Amino acid sequence: MNRQLQNIMESKNTDALPRILMTGAECAPFAKTGGLADVIGTLTRELHALGFDIRLMLPFHRAIKDRYRENVRHIASFSVDLGWRSQYAGIELYDWEGIPVYFIDNEYYFGHTIYCGGNFEGEQYAYFSRAAIEALPLTGFKPDIIHVNDWHTAIIPMLLSTQYNQEPRGRTRTVLSIHNLHYQGRFSFGFVSDLLGIHSKYFQKEGIEFHGDASFLKAGIVFADQLVTVSPTYAQEIRTPYYGEGLEGILETRADDLTGILNGIDTAVFNPLSDPWIPFPYDAESLPEKQKNKEGLIDELGLTIDPGTPLVGMVTRLTKQKGIDLVLRVFDEMMEAGIGFLMIGTGEKNYEHFFRGIAQRTGNRSMGLTEFNDPLAHRLYAGSDFFLMPSQFEPCGLAQMIALRYGTIPIVRATGGLRDTVVPYNEFTDEGNGFSFENYNAHDMLHAVRYALDIYQNRQRMDSLRRRAMKQDWSFQNSVLDYAKLYVEMARP
Repeated sequence: MNRQLQNIMESKNTDALPRILMTGAECAPFAKTGGLADVIGTLTRELHALGFDIRLMLPFHRAIKDRYRENVRHIASFSVDLGWRSQYAGIELYDWEGIPVYFIDNEYYFGHTIYCGGNFEGEQYAYFSRAAIEALPLTGFKPDIIHVNDWHTAIIPMLLSTQYNQEPRGRTRTVLSIHNLHYQGRFSFGFVSDLLGIHSKYFQKEGIEFHGDASFLKAGIVFADQLVTVSPTYAQEIRTPYYGEGLEGILETRADDLTGILNGIDTAVFNPLSDPWIPFPYDAESLPEKQKNKEGLIDELGLTIDPGTPLVGMVTRLTKQKGIDLVLRVFDEMMEAGIGFLMIGTGEKNYEHFFRGIAQRTGNRSMGLTEFNDPLAHRLYAGSDFFLMPSQFEPCGLAQMIALRYGTIPIVRATGGLRDTVVPYNEFTDEGNGFSFENYNAHDMLHAVRYALDIYQNRQRMDSLRRRAMKQDWSFQNSVLDYAKLYVEMARP
C-alpha cells in the first residue's frame, strides 16, 4: 500500500478516494457468460468494501431485465445519436447491496443474447459506449475515473479524449482492463465511423487502424490513461510477438502505463466448507471428506473406476486457446496411465464431438459433458484429484485458483496467470502447489501428468500438497489494494 492510500485508510477519510465508474459487457451476478463477469463483480464489491464510491454501468440485457425489472427505478430517458439514427436509451437504477448500478435500457440492442456476433455486436457496444458517456450527467454521478473492460467498452477512452474533450466528461481519467487480448472488436473503419462519427485522421497505425480494420481494443490501448492486465506475467507476455496478437508494438510504447494485477476468486462462492452444491463439506483439516465427494461423483456419473483411481478433471471452454489439441493428441496415453477423466465444457463442435464419444471409447472410465452445469462443476472441483489446464495462453485463469481452493491439484502449462499462481511441486523440499510444463507440447503435458500420478501414489505427499494448496488465499482482497493504489495515484493532482 502506498503512503497516500495508507494515510487515507488510516484516517478513514474515504471522501478523499477517487470516485469510480466500472463498466463492461457483463457482470456477475446480473449477467455472466465467463470469468469477465466474475472479475468485474468481485472487484466492484471489494472496492466498495474498501470505502470507494464505486458504481456500475451495464447494458440492461434480457437476462437481467427478466430477473430484476421489478426492482429497478427509472431515472431518465434520452436519445443516443448513432450515425444517422437517434436511438432510445433509458437509465434504470438498482441498489446492489449499497452499490448503485445503472442499467442502460434499449430493447433493440439488449433484448436478446449478451453477444450476438458479427457487425450487430459491434453496433450493440458502440451504442452502449456512447450511451454510457451521455448518461453520466443524467445520473448526477461525477466519476473521477471510468474503468472499462475489454473491447466492448474500450472505445470510451477515445470518445472522451476526442469528441468530449471540451466537456467536463472529457477530463475524466480512464483505465482499460485487458482480460483477453485475443478478442479485439475488429470492424471496418467505415462501419465504426458511421456509427460513432470518428474522424478519418484516427484511422492510422498510431490510432485505431489494425490490419485494415478499426479495432475497439486498440482504441482503448492508445487513448486510456492506464492499462491493466489480469496477471503480472501476461502483462509481460503481451509485449512479445508470440502473445501480442499483433498489438505488441503499441503495448511496448505504453509499457510505463501497463500494470499486471492478478485476478482473484469469490472465496464465499467457492468454499468447500460451505458449498451448497457438494454433498460433503470439508477443509484442509478434513481431507477424508474430499474423498467422499470423489466417491459420490463417481457414483453420480456412473464412472467405472475404483475410488482409488486418480481422477483428472477439466472445466473449460472447448477452444484451441485452452490447449484442447494437446489433450486430444495424448488422450489414449493418459488413459493408459491409469486415470479416470471428467470434462465439463462447451465450444468448438469438433472438440465437443470428441468428448461426447470418450465414455463409450473407454468403457465409462472417462466422460465428457458438453453442457454448462455450474452445480456439477462445483462437484467436479471437489471430487477430482487433479485439474488439467494446458492452455496455449491464459491471461489469468480462475479455474486453477478454484481447483486449489478445493485441494484439487492443478496440472498447467506455465503461461500468463497460470505461471503466477501454480508453483511446480518439488518432491525433495516438499514445496509447490501443483505441476506445470513449459513448452506447448502434448508429450510435455503427458510427462507432467505422469509425474503427478507418481506423487499421487504417496498418500503423505499428496495430502501435504492438498493442505498447502487449500490454505492459500486466492481472494480479491490481495489485488484490490493494487487497484486502489492505481486509482489514488491517477487522481493525484
